[in-house]
Amino acid sequence: MKNVLLAALAALPATVLLASPAAAQSPQLEQACVTVAKNFLLVPNVKTGIVQSYPELDPPGARLTYSTREDAKPTDFNNEIECEFDKPQPPFNLLRFCISDTCYGPNEQEQQNRRRYQEVKALMDRQQKK
Repeated sequence: MKNVLLAALAALPATVLLASPAAAQSPQLEQACVTVAKNFLLVPNVKTGIVQSYPELDPPGARLTYSTREDAKPTDFNNEIECEFDKPQPPFNLLRFCISDTCYGPNEQEQQNRRRYQEVKALMDRQQKK
């Protein structure tokens, strides 16, 4: 039985064996979310841990773990950010983002969270016009 399984796997094209869930990810969405994090946190660099993007969802978005430490170790990536955009390709229009358990968007109840969203969105919009 084991030999039959091995023979069946050997007969599969290499592309089937090499395909992974990450193949459907969007580096552009991921980078846009990193930019959101840098703008919100007021830091020049963000080190990322696990990065996932969902260009096929409505709305498209990305989620990642991050650290602001320059010498980040794997155990330092315990902060999380999620970003939602209007479309999966540039120019990206930021719809909403959440850091840890707090969300920022145009419809948030807390006025301060709406304001932080507007600030980050304005910075993102300016960068795209360059």
